[in-house]
Amino acid sequence: MRRRRSRGGGRGPVEVRGLTSPAAHPSVLTNQPNHRGPPSRGRLDVRVVAGASAVTAVSAASPLKLLTPRARGPSVWAYTSSFGGGLVAGDQIQLELEVEARARCFLGTQSSTKIYRNPAGRPCSQELVGRLGRDSFAAVLPDPIQCFAGASFAQRQTFRLAPGASLVLLDWMTGGRTARGERWAFSRYASHNEIVTENDQGGSSRLFLDALVLEGNGAGPSLERRLGRFNCLGLLVLIGPLLTQAAAGLLARVAASSVPRRSALLQSASPLGNSGALLRFAGEHPSDLARALQHHLSFLPSLLGEDPWSRRW
Repeated sequence: MRRRRSRGGGRGPVEVRGLTSPAAHPSVLTNQPNHRGPPSRGRLDVRVVAGASAVTAVSAASPLKLLTPRARGPSVWAYTSSFGGGLVAGDQIQLELEVEARARCFLGTQSSTKIYRNPAGRPCSQELVGRLGRDSFAAVLPDPIQCFAGASFAQRQTFRLAPGASLVLLDWMTGGRTARGERWAFSRYASHNEIVTENDQGGSSRLFLDALVLEGNGAGPSLERRLGRFNCLGLLVLIGPLLTQAAAGLLARVAASSVPRRSALLQSASPLGNSGALLRFAGEHPSDLARALQHHLSFLPSLLGEDPWSRRW
């Protein structure tokens, strides 16, 4: 059993089966040989124009696609996608998100990000660098990562928050194509999340650092055995002044909830910084987990101007 570590006002390390610490893997995107070419880069810039949030720059190179069904309004709505519906061996995606002062943005995905089979052992990766300006707001709520049997995938997400900025970040994954018998059958999955806050004096500090590594090869029990009956897991972060009340409500709900024997959903919440919250979860059924997340994030329509799940889960 290995340990996951987080920083930023939590209640200490949380032990989860099948994980290794950030110290063991200082960069989830390094030491990944046999990429097939330069990374595919994308960019999304959002700023306030004439009193409304608006897309001021958007670009993407194959296989990445960026869709902006709402390019202007109370908040910008954007979705990432890819040609073929997922990533194949050797794909590298790098996306920059810039949300300038007072602007608001929702960033999601068209569907679950599929990481396809990888017989040649060539890993694929995606990286998101987000910069949030003063008093801005971003909700980064992708559908879960779904790794096919034999897949190898690494993800890094880094956010820099100016004073007054607020962020909702969801990072979750499923055990694969369970209906086809590919349950926790991938080769490697790695995810790294980091949040840095800035102050008015020009300094900065790391508020949150979390790394998850699941490896299916090697000695010892299989991933399927280590993860037991659970088929999805991940984390949700709420941070910033716009989310103080929502974070307090999440902490109170989870603290007051009971956990029945062999519950299909496990949740653990801890404070993050002075007014944020971190939720870790594991579930047997992604649909049950999606409903729980929708409940925890029921405040989002008031910040975005529309319900993110009105046409989804």
